[in-house]
Amino acid sequence: MQIDLEKLKTGNIRSLSKFITLIESKKPEHQKNAQKLLNEILPLTGKSIRIGISGTPGVGKSTFIEALGLHLISKGLKVAVLAIDPSSPLSGGSLLGDKTRMEKLAQEKNAFIRPTPSSGNLGGVALKTREVMLACEAAGYDVILIETVGVGQSEYDVANIVDLFSVLLLPGGGDELQGIKKGIIELCDNIIINKADGDNKQKAHDTMVQYKSALGVIKTDQKIGANVLMSSALNDEGIKEYWSLIDKTYKENKEKITQKRKRQNQAWLNKLFHELIENKVKENPKLQEEWNQLNNNILNEVETPLSAAEKLINTLFEK
Repeated sequence: MQIDLEKLKTGNIRSLSKFITLIESKKPEHQKNAQKLLNEILPLTGKSIRIGISGTPGVGKSTFIEALGLHLISKGLKVAVLAIDPSSPLSGGSLLGDKTRMEKLAQEKNAFIRPTPSSGNLGGVALKTREVMLACEAAGYDVILIETVGVGQSEYDVANIVDLFSVLLLPGGGDELQGIKKGIIELCDNIIINKADGDNKQKAHDTMVQYKSALGVIKTDQKIGANVLMSSALNDEGIKEYWSLIDKTYKENKEKITQKRKRQNQAWLNKLFHELIENKVKENPKLQEEWNQLNNNILNEVETPLSAAEKLINTLFEK
């Protein structure tokens, strides 16, 4: 698969789409070629604002992202939306759904919407998303919006590849505030109480107050900001305020974000090294055979787990 990097650098959609297809391919030769090309475009990356946006189904995430994307385009910016697709690539993914839900944004020439399949890839969700993000940056996109579904492992992965991470919630604290869960509050830089309109407005305000109190208690050096806002994406309310806050936070914390990206790269090296090792283990028939035998030894209590592990390591790294 031939990729014209010169066209990619000019923002050519066809070249960018082909490059992303290459990145997401499972074929070893495609993966090798993709890594070579990613190294070539690396000097062109890192100039965008990387934003992760999460929220459970029904919170109005797609409407919010579309409204935000249209606002950014009106300010002369190019926007890429990378949607984590939790379904199997064999089912057709979520491309049709994403573009249907964001119909107006999809028609804009300065917008690019693309799902990233979550299954069957070495490194899982965020590895491929991270590489696709770099491709979009090389193609000249100013803002990268990474959309995830639900609250789970993908949220932790995505939070570790973006500059700022936002979570959308529905009006109404109570039980939701109890079970959300400290982990997500520690992850996110901004909480947006969406659908703050009509009868929900007062409830949204009360929820905002509760989360502001929760964020004030939790301290972590990883966060850049601790803000809670209300929005009504359907009525295009709170979108400008959200972007103004993101823009201000980014400009005031450039050095902190630079250091954050460096830590993220180091963490990715560690993560990928261990995942590559695991992949090598799965691909080694001799090791798998020995693994089964050693498992039986442990079950029969004729060998300790440490002794078995050392034997597996010796087999893995033997010349």
